[in-house]
Amino acid sequence: MEPFNDEYYMKRAIQEAVAALEENEIPVGAVVVSNNHIIARAHNLTETLTDVTAHAEMQAITAAANLLGAKYLNDCTLYVTLEPCTMCAGALGWAQIGRVVYGASDEKRGFTQFAPKALHPKTEVVSGVMADDCSDLITEFFRTKR
Repeated sequence: MEPFNDEYYMKRAIQEAVAALEENEIPVGAVVVSNNHIIARAHNLTETLTDVTAHAEMQAITAAANLLGAKYLNDCTLYVTLEPCTMCAGALGWAQIGRVVYGASDEKRGFTQFAPKALHPKTEVVSGVMADDCSDLITEFFRTKR
């Protein structure tokens, strides 16, 4: 098994989701990878920052762009535990991210249902990586809230 594969990086995104859970945030985590190196890590901060736009993906895009000193992330891959929403997909489209890999699908708010063309046309999308692990975190979070 290749050490730096999609599952490896999704496990790092799951670590971020667990950090969100520990902060009483919806457990979504993300990492941005460039040349087999994680250059940004993030998780949801909507409650902490009182900001509905503070999704894991938005935080990760900003951190990666700041580190690279560039607004385009064409040579990067975003790993995120939940399918991006329309807002995040739009931001990923503007950033021209090279690849998006997500775990759990989001039937209620996922971009594939509402804005399937939001990403840049050259962006490769891989779905379902460790989907059960990613989904279980969110399901358990909402079970404790209801």
